[in-house]
Amino acid sequence: MPSSCFAERLGEYIVLTEAEHALLDCIEERERTLRRGAALVREKDATTELFILKRGMMMSFVILDDGSRQILQFLFPGDIIAMSALAYSRAREAVTALSDSVVCPFDRPMMSRLACEQPRLFAAIVAIDQIERVALTDRLAGLGRTSAKARVAAILLEVRDRLRRIDPALGDSFVPGLTQEEIGDATGLTAVHVNRMLRQLEDEKMIARESGRVTILDEPRLARAANYVDRMAGIDLSWLPAAATISAVARQTE
Repeated sequence: MPSSCFAERLGEYIVLTEAEHALLDCIEERERTLRRGAALVREKDATTELFILKRGMMMSFVILDDGSRQILQFLFPGDIIAMSALAYSRAREAVTALSDSVVCPFDRPMMSRLACEQPRLFAAIVAIDQIERVALTDRLAGLGRTSAKARVAAILLEVRDRLRRIDPALGDSFVPGLTQEEIGDATGLTAVHVNRMLRQLEDEKMIARESGRVTILDEPRLARAANYVDRMAGIDLSWLPAAATISAVARQTE
C-alpha cells in the first residue's frame, strides 16, 4: 500500500515505479491540519503553494459580485488543490475545509522538478486535472440546462462515486457530509429548494434519508433523472510516456 495519498489515486490508472513513489512521498512530507470551516486559500491572495488533500473533505468556491457563493468543486483525499497556482500568482478561487482535514503543501518548483525527473507522472497529473475540468463542465452545463431535481441528484451521485473510490467497499448508503446550503451553493439553488428536491427524490423512491445518511434505492432512475455521467470511469491513459528508470530522489535513497 503506497504511503502517498496521491499515489493511491494515481494507482487507479497506472502502475507506479519505485522512483515515482519516492518523488510522491517527497511531495507529501509536510502536513497541515485544518478544522472544519477553516480557510486554506482565500480568493485573490498571493499564492505559491499547491496542496494534496490527505484526509477529510474540502470545497473550492468563488464569491460573486452580489455576495453569493458558487461552489466549484468538492475535494476528496488524493485531490490536488490550487492547481491555478501554476499559472497565476494570486488565487483564482477560495478553498475551505468541509470537515477536519489534513493537507500536504508543496511549492511550484516541485512541479517543475517532477516534470523534469518523472515526465510520465507529470503527464498523468495533467490528465487527471482534465478529468476534473470535464466534471466541472458537466456541473456548469447542468446549472443552465437541467432541472433542480437533476442538479441535486447529480451531486448525490458525484459524492457517492468519489467516496466509493476512497472506500471500494462502500455500498449505496453513505453520509454526504454536506449541508443543504452547500448543496445549494453548488447547484444554484436555495437551501429550501434543495430540501424540497430531496423530499421529492424520497417520495419517488429513488433515495432514502435518515440522520444525515443517504441511501440510493434506485440508481438507474436516479442517474437518468440527474443526466449523470461518472467522469472517473472510462479513462484512457495508454498514451502516457514510459516511466523514467531512475530519478534524483531514487539516487539519494540508494
